[in-house]
Amino acid sequence: MKEERYFYQPDIDAGELTKDDTQHAVRVLRMKEGDEMWLMDGKGSFHKAVITLASNHHCTYRIIQSFPQKPQWQGHLHLAMAPTRLIDRTEWFVEKATEVGVDELSFLDCQFSERDVVKTERLNKIVISAMKQSRKGWLPQVNEMQPFRKFITTERKGQKFICHCYEGEKPYLLDVLKAGEEATILIGPEGDFSIEEVRMAEQNGYQAVSLGPSRLRTETAALMAVHLYQVKDINERL
Repeated sequence: MKEERYFYQPDIDAGELTKDDTQHAVRVLRMKEGDEMWLMDGKGSFHKAVITLASNHHCTYRIIQSFPQKPQWQGHLHLAMAPTRLIDRTEWFVEKATEVGVDELSFLDCQFSERDVVKTERLNKIVISAMKQSRKGWLPQVNEMQPFRKFITTERKGQKFICHCYEGEKPYLLDVLKAGEEATILIGPEGDFSIEEVRMAEQNGYQAVSLGPSRLRTETAALMAVHLYQVKDINERL
């Protein structure tokens, strides 16, 4: 049985793969005219297509049939984190979060941040690759980095949480998440949020929560938050 090939094609009506995907399909995979492939538009549909022209610089196709996908979870998860000093850890998180299931990713410039720049173009490529690998119908939105204050003072729908390591009574995130609702979850840098940032977030409607008794790295905490959101949704539907 021939392996099914998947490509990200945001403009389905274009009728031609992007330059990078053309090179991958024709030069690497040796695909040719008449071969079938799957196109993912990142907007909720898969499209079965057949190649009509395969050259070194062009790979055109004809759509055979389109398959709208049902959402794999309800609600909208927006995870905002301070990027790690070593960018490969942030990239690892972005890949895994896409595989597990997230709708939107933002990056925060906090008081104790050790990195104030992220290359969203590269992160988008990682997200696209992870979307194809995990067969997701929707492409997560990757936002440019922004100051912490600007992010938390922007009006957002649904539940809002901030995860931090300071002592005090904090409910477990899984216990207070409401399945099927929009949620924004904040994860701080390696040095955690400052106390001032925590207070500022709470003044803007963010609830302080715990991810459990262990002290987690930034990227681990962010992935844990994504996982708990999905666990809550799965438990609700069982």
